Amino acid sequence: MRIIDSITELKTLSKGSLLTIGNFDGVHLGHQEILSTAKNLARKNKIECIAMTFEPHPVAILYPEKAPGVLTPLALKNHLIAQSGIDCLIILKDNAKLLNLSPEDFVGRFLIDNINPSAVVEGHDFNFGAKRAGNIETLKKLAAKYNFDVSIIEPKEIRLSTGQKVRISSTMIRYMLESGHVADAAAALGRPYQLVGEIIPGRGIGKKLGFPTLNMKKPNQVIPAEGVYTGFVRIGETIYKIFDSKETIPAVYSIGQARTYGDEYPLLIEAHLLKEKDAIITGKYLAMDFIGRIRSQHKFNTPEELSAQIAKDCQKAKKLLNDFSI
Repeated sequence: MRIIDSITELKTLSKGSLLTIGNFDGVHLGHQEILSTAKNLARKNKIECIAMTFEPHPVAILYPEKAPGVLTPLALKNHLIAQSGIDCLIILKDNAKLLNLSPEDFVGRFLIDNINPSAVVEGHDFNFGAKRAGNIETLKKLAAKYNFDVSIIEPKEIRLSTGQKVRISSTMIRYMLESGHVADAAAALGRPYQLVGEIIPGRGIGKKLGFPTLNMKKPNQVIPAEGVYTGFVRIGETIYKIFDSKETIPAVYSIGQARTYGDEYPLLIEAHLLKEKDAIITGKYLAMDFIGRIRSQHKFNTPEELSAQIAKDCQKAKKLLNDFSI
């Protein structure tokens, strides 16, 4: 997949392509439907398929205090969009001037002048232009004016573990993670939620308890609620190599402040591997795929009580992961 992150490079694109525009944060099942439809229409018409996204989220530029948490950092989002079969990804970076164009100017002065698509594929709730004033009906009117087709993709729904049926959205997935419902988030994403970050030195507490951990530097992502979880770890020399790693290691995760040892600890993100590794892992990157939640965090009276509970957590994690594959 070709990546364009400069407006000046847009002139190199062939005219008459198929275009889809969105934040695509999470690249969830709804986004995947949009990207898949765009790719298939482009293949059918033998034209280039282009996705356009923003970095950071437009709200983070225009209203920083209201910026939503990030589900997929740019490197991961690029990887997931590439997997969808898109030919070219345009990344519009930190461009307040562009975001403040009216819907008419965004299409007429930006899209038509620079890309001139023959067709556009969007979700039903697509908004664009200054103050999100443009919607699907606006897009259809401008499409008639500038002679391009518009295809609208209906929302996707899933049934939660509670039995409730809900419409998938990035906002909903953020809420699921912040409340610890990682299995429901995985159902909406179509894959486990993944935290990606640098491995950093820990305090050695886990090792003293008999359960050594890999510690992750706090990433610029939505972090699941404090608790103990299970999932699969991927390790790579660089953040990009993680995504191509074929080895997934079962693990138990702890997200919390280690209150058994006092209240002064910052938030810790730790992974105890349930598979022996021969080499000491340092200076690398870690991806944590979240499969399920085991329990809430508790303050234990002694380290021995904590160690006994971790042993139980590991047994429960092994049972949960036994029949799961990613």
